[in-house]
Amino acid sequence: MVVGNWKLHKTPTETREFLTGFRACLPKSRRCDVVFCVPTVCIPAAVRAVRESRIAIGGGNCSAYACGPYTGEVSALMLADAGCRFVITGHPERRAIGETDDDVNAKLHAILNAGLSPILCCGETQAQRELGVTEPWITMQLCAALRGVPSDALRRIVVAYTPNWAVESGGAAAPELAQEGCAHVRAVLRKLYGARLARSVVVLCGGMDEHSAEQLLAQPDIDGGLIGSASLEAERFLQIVEAANQAL
Repeated sequence: MVVGNWKLHKTPTETREFLTGFRACLPKSRRCDVVFCVPTVCIPAAVRAVRESRIAIGGGNCSAYACGPYTGEVSALMLADAGCRFVITGHPERRAIGETDDDVNAKLHAILNAGLSPILCCGETQAQRELGVTEPWITMQLCAALRGVPSDALRRIVVAYTPNWAVESGGAAAPELAQEGCAHVRAVLRKLYGARLARSVVVLCGGMDEHSAEQLLAQPDIDGGLIGSASLEAERFLQIVEAANQAL
């Protein structure tokens, strides 16, 4: 699975133009799943542009509430009705502005209740890596985020290991470090839900670009990428899709 995270980029007009052109260039024989998580205002244009294709659209965030007096918020139910299939939650950029583990857990339940698939992010900062607390930190984030999630819902959840130090620098983690992080994600899921279900979960790696994709996707516990800036340029993103197809 290759997921483009557009963050705060592109207008609805730019979205329509980009996805129309990208769809035309996408290899007919591709086998990997392609998702674009776009700004909320761009979702209707994105859904129309990829209609009757295998490209899925997602949101970059949602409210923990289904409805109510929450000015400026967008619910998971609204995103589902607009045509989304995925929603990112727990991204390090959201956590950096105050989103807590309890918030992530509440949003994850809201996403599941709306019939959507969460893309759950976890990962450590550079300071935490230097302190040697990467694995305990990821364990804590996952256990908190998945609190109250039954085993039959786990297959709908995608987990993205997003090491903050790689995402913030715009680079990629070394393949061996990325594999360690994704393998630990799988180990936590195995402890919580058992080996069979843990194997079924798609684990993505953040901070991937067209230059690092081939090596990262060759790692045994990396099933795809959560792509930032490289997803904003069709040629770069297509190279990542091609690398994912070759890795299958």
